[in-house]
Amino acid sequence: MNPRTQKQIVAGPAGDLVCAIDEPDAPARGLAVICHPHPQHGGTMDNKVVVTLTRAFVQCGWRAVRFNFRGIGGSAGAWDEGRGEIDDALAVARALRQGSEPLAMAGFSFGAYVASHAAAALEAQPLVLIGPATQNFTVAAVPQGTLVVHGEADEVVPLSATLDWARPQAQP
Repeated sequence: MNPRTQKQIVAGPAGDLVCAIDEPDAPARGLAVICHPHPQHGGTMDNKVVVTLTRAFVQCGWRAVRFNFRGIGGSAGAWDEGRGEIDDALAVARALRQGSEPLAMAGFSFGAYVASHAAAALEAQPLVLIGPATQNFTVAAVPQGTLVVHGEADEVVPLSATLDWARPQAQP
């Protein structure tokens, strides 16, 4: 993505996690942790939506980290049906967050499911969910101000499933 992208290994609960970190030109507003789509369906930290989210956060002044879940692209461990992948996101955020700096979470599809749970555990805001896998996983309730983007013609998760998930949260 960026010739200045730094690779780093973070200790995860199932072993080392491979991370890519991008820095803004000015001092960072905080850390943004970005989660990739379903690892059993080809999702990696190099997914084009994940890379685009990374670029957007960096352009907005955030230090952005994307990482491979356990068992993907050099990260140790094996698929854990979403439970361990939430733990992976928590481990990355805790390892790379500097003190009490602001923390943002983002994710695409399965990664949005992971990001929603990690954000709830860490009280991270802002939260950005792109095409959340609301039909396939129990996406956590989200705080007011969360950005949810879902395509009208999504071929994997129908927009109606995400609207059904969002409506009971009654956010303005």
